[in-house]
Amino acid sequence: MSARHWIAVACAEHVAIGRAGGFMQVNHGKEAPLRRLRPGDRVAYYSPRERIKDGAQVQSFTALGTVAEGAPYPGVMGGGWTAFRRDVHWEPVGFAPIRPLLDHLSFGGQHWGAPFRYGLFEVTAEDMAVITQAMRGV
Repeated sequence: MSARHWIAVACAEHVAIGRAGGFMQVNHGKEAPLRRLRPGDRVAYYSPRERIKDGAQVQSFTALGTVAEGAPYPGVMGGGWTAFRRDVHWEPVGFAPIRPLLDHLSFGGQHWGAPFRYGLFEVTAEDMAVITQAMRGV
């Protein structure tokens, strides 16, 4: 089975925690969306803001990686609540603002923000190639 391509959504602060820890979380720690991912799948994070409830707009892709072996597992967050995680091998890439990419993405039309409401959605290999090139500065 070939790799699939995903966009996950989280604030930049939470993405940075996941990058540092080698994991990802989506939808406020829900397990079910993470079960859709398979080892070898590619994932890019999109961050609308710096922090979950405030902070400056980011509107950029902020992490890029490959899903590692293993199933989702619970992790304890600050404040003592549990969130499900999935291990990811993150690449050392920079942020890529979304607006310059919209004309090149299959979901980049007038309502481009709509799929981001799901917290995790699948994209085409071509979309992931555009995002990857932008994040790698190619």
